[in-house]
Amino acid sequence: MTSSAAQHGAQSPGARAFQAARRVLLDHAHDPRAAHVAFRWPSFTTFNWALDVFAPLAARLGEAPALFWDGGEWSYASLDARANQVANHLRHLGVGRGDRVLVMLGNVPELWAVLIACIKLGAPILPAATLLTPADVADRVERGRVRAALTDGANAEKLAGLPDGILRVSVDDGAGPGWHSLNEAWRAPADFVPDGETRASDPVLLYFTSGTTSRPKLVVHTHASYPAGHLSTGYYLGLREGDRHWNVSSPGWAKHAWSSFFVPLTSGAAVYLDNARFDPGATLEKLVRQRITTLCAPPTVWRMLIQQDLAPYPVRLREAVGAGEPLNPEVIERVRRAWGVTIRDGYGQTETTAQVGNPPGAPVKPGSMGRPLPGYEVVLLDEHGREADEGELNLRLGEARPLGLMVGYDGDPERTAAVLGGATYPTGDIVRRDEDGYLFYVGRSDDVFKSADYRVSPFELESFLVTHPLVAEAGVVPSPHPERLCVPKAYVVLAPGVEPSAEVARELLAFAREGLSPHLRIRRLEFAPLPKTISGKIRRVELCAHARQGVESGVRGDLEFWEEDFPAPASA
Repeated sequence: MTSSAAQHGAQSPGARAFQAARRVLLDHAHDPRAAHVAFRWPSFTTFNWALDVFAPLAARLGEAPALFWDGGEWSYASLDARANQVANHLRHLGVGRGDRVLVMLGNVPELWAVLIACIKLGAPILPAATLLTPADVADRVERGRVRAALTDGANAEKLAGLPDGILRVSVDDGAGPGWHSLNEAWRAPADFVPDGETRASDPVLLYFTSGTTSRPKLVVHTHASYPAGHLSTGYYLGLREGDRHWNVSSPGWAKHAWSSFFVPLTSGAAVYLDNARFDPGATLEKLVRQRITTLCAPPTVWRMLIQQDLAPYPVRLREAVGAGEPLNPEVIERVRRAWGVTIRDGYGQTETTAQVGNPPGAPVKPGSMGRPLPGYEVVLLDEHGREADEGELNLRLGEARPLGLMVGYDGDPERTAAVLGGATYPTGDIVRRDEDGYLFYVGRSDDVFKSADYRVSPFELESFLVTHPLVAEAGVVPSPHPERLCVPKAYVVLAPGVEPSAEVARELLAFAREGLSPHLRIRRLEFAPLPKTISGKIRRVELCAHARQGVESGVRGDLEFWEEDFPAPASA
């Protein structure tokens, strides 16, 4: 039950170029330096990952599980056949090459069938998280020039205001009048014949950035930059054929495509699907019950997991990775002590695939996001544009341009030219490099601030705070100060069972006074939830505004404390 294109795809020039590049990485799986030297990005003019890579793999693996969840699974052969049926059905409804499709689904197996189907059709995908509001959806449909929208009955109301002429498809029968049901697809043929070749430069995925500091940008990735660009991500994640992989991520964000789609379905791994609201205890039980071998989770999840006693859970993890935001060294150490596995940090952006990482087998330095991955040439530039050991992380362009870099921001040529028109691509992240070439995250260029003429990295202070047993999460921003310009203020979320109080604030401020240099120490603290984007990143821009407004108005929050409230020893 595979497409007739599978056999063609296995012999295509694009498939041969892709597999040759991947073979180099597999041959150097435990030698990152050699892999970086030997690897070259594949070069092709036509390429379609779903036809050239996934379909042949599905034909070879047959009944091996591709997707599994509590109570069921789809094999590789079944997933490919269902994707063919969806592609044929969408084509019947009028979706063709170049038509943009907004997809808003949770972690249900139909999502994978839809994504593969759209890639086979050559229809660019705009993934959307189910947490989006109707206004968010309307903005994405308008700016993304969407031709068709696909969701489920539970989220159909969010798409109720779409303009006439947009095709509406629901994966179930609960969306109501005006909607087509994907259930009709299961009567379509299980073989798919493409209408022609797919240009590698054609758009395949358009992602809205998480918007931590500004209006989300629409990033354009091609059939080359994402499916083939994720060769670097695959090297970082280290998945193997037969792995049972869990990526704790909601669809709609780039990390889901990285770790729940392209890498596992290129590697022959099985992907665990989970839609339950996150609960640390339940997550630990699922890791054991589902025999998960590889786990990818954002730092927020790891920080919540270590609030539990990990030792009683006999997990089978071979690999554990963190992605999305930097991971605090304390979290890595607690997991290593409990399970004997090291969480390997990495770094990338919506605009790119994985740029930097700690691949399997490489020595891990606490707090480091690793070294540049194969295919990426990194340069750090200081505020004067000179190469330095601390500066903004840039990627070399020209002949060194990484395949995994976006082609630009849709509908925004000026912003595209600003980041892609020079000799390097600026990531906007400040990074420090040590004598061994390991990179350490300092902060966003617009997050790093000065206090009494010293540069302060919020991330470094947040990493320090979460080492205290009373602290679950923290966000640090500048708070205006008459002499120092500003001082670090921490917004703190306490560990479960700990109530905010003046005594807790006294203890945390004393902890900062004893453990941090005077120019770095946290001098103000407020117990409050951290505002986050729907992808889970802290919105420091909101915390900055709150801290500034509080000082300007002269009104402190009920749970806000300053170091002046607690007289310190004269030597402090």
